[in-house]
Amino acid sequence: MTSAQVDQHRDGNDAARAEGSEGEGYQRGLGARQIQMIAIGGAIGTGLFLGAGKGISKAGPSLILAYAIAGLVIFFIMRALGELLMYRPVSGSFSEYAREFIGPFAGFVTGWTYWLFWVVTGITEVTAAAAYMTYWWDIPQWVSALVFTVILYGANLISVKLFGELEFWFSMVKVTAIIGMILICAGILTIGFSDAGDTASVSHLWSDGGFFPHGVGNTLMTLQMVMFAFLAVELVGVTAGESKDPKTVLPKAINTVPWRIAVFYVGALIMILSVVPWTSFHPGVSPFVAAFQKMGLAAGAGIVNFVVLTAALSSCNSGMYSTGRMLRDLALNSQGPKLFTRLTPSGTPLVGTTVSAALMLVGVWINYQWPGKAFDYVVSFATISGMWAWIVILFCQIRYRAKSDRGELPRSEFRAPGAPWTSWFALAFIGMVIVMMGIDKDARVSLYCAPLWAVILGVAYLVLKRRNPEAAAFRKR
Repeated sequence: MTSAQVDQHRDGNDAARAEGSEGEGYQRGLGARQIQMIAIGGAIGTGLFLGAGKGISKAGPSLILAYAIAGLVIFFIMRALGELLMYRPVSGSFSEYAREFIGPFAGFVTGWTYWLFWVVTGITEVTAAAAYMTYWWDIPQWVSALVFTVILYGANLISVKLFGELEFWFSMVKVTAIIGMILICAGILTIGFSDAGDTASVSHLWSDGGFFPHGVGNTLMTLQMVMFAFLAVELVGVTAGESKDPKTVLPKAINTVPWRIAVFYVGALIMILSVVPWTSFHPGVSPFVAAFQKMGLAAGAGIVNFVVLTAALSSCNSGMYSTGRMLRDLALNSQGPKLFTRLTPSGTPLVGTTVSAALMLVGVWINYQWPGKAFDYVVSFATISGMWAWIVILFCQIRYRAKSDRGELPRSEFRAPGAPWTSWFALAFIGMVIVMMGIDKDARVSLYCAPLWAVILGVAYLVLKRRNPEAAAFRKR
């Protein structure tokens, strides 16, 4: 590509940005405030509020290091995504980039896999939210699940702005809870109030069996749980087509990843494990609940239950948002039924969101009727399908960087520092996590499901390609 051609490509790209998402039919209803909180909330979920208890019991204080290292990898992934988003901000970005830089089949697999990830996640989260409601009221779980699903479904159909507003407040609750916990712990360490005041000390980080009480091997085994806690951090990429000013807002949101992880994960765990010895935590018990109980704060369990409830609703809300857009992106590229392209007058994907919400309700019913191991296996598959999006982002960024360096494509205005080496490092890290999943008998089942899903998608693509050759053609939008 000559310099004139690159300039022409860049001019066309800028024009597409100026046009916004009008070509896709979406409306730019997400402002800077909402994008920032979506980015923050995407990194904070039930993996921290509930799952960290199992990690602490398995790795002790060294879980802090696991979160720090994994957080660095997440930052590399997000900067790789940011470089692609500034090159071409589109809704359904993962599958769109996969089509351009890997091939139409990769786009097909990525779109449907990410859709499945959010449907399964939505099923588990809305079911969990219904279970959390029983803490206060003795009402059937299916009633709460139905009410939550209908409310979130309606909010997502009304407008993208309402989705963003809900996500803003869900994230605000999570952020406030963690900051509040950090401040309380800091007060206990410095002033010494509450029942934990006499024993609180930062020495708990190394004095109770050492920083690696169960060895480095067990710490490595927690990396899979740690990475699972970060799933959905990439959601900010799906919002690109509906951000009011993606060129300004998205880089700012992505650059907050390091301090988000440093404060909400590393900082929170340092403070909690300084106030409460790591030996006090057990799998299945929220470290926040355990810490509140140790401090003698009776209201702690209720507070954490409310926070975890909002975290579950936030995840389900994000699932409603992303599934509709992924199905519409597939349909626009002839890789899904055309009826998924329909939008409401306010610019939200009507049919795709409706189908996804209906499947979430079916999943709730299945979970209610047969709450056995089979459902747990489906849930475990969500983790490997979520990481597939990260792998695709990194591969696409590596290929895009190579093309832009050769002058075949315009350079992104938000280049990932250290790339492509940081992207290769992140890919190697994800590969190590997958190996760890294979070693862990509890997580291994998700790897068994992946080949089956790959075969289903492979057969579906061959049938689709035969019926509609356009499905194998990439058309830049």
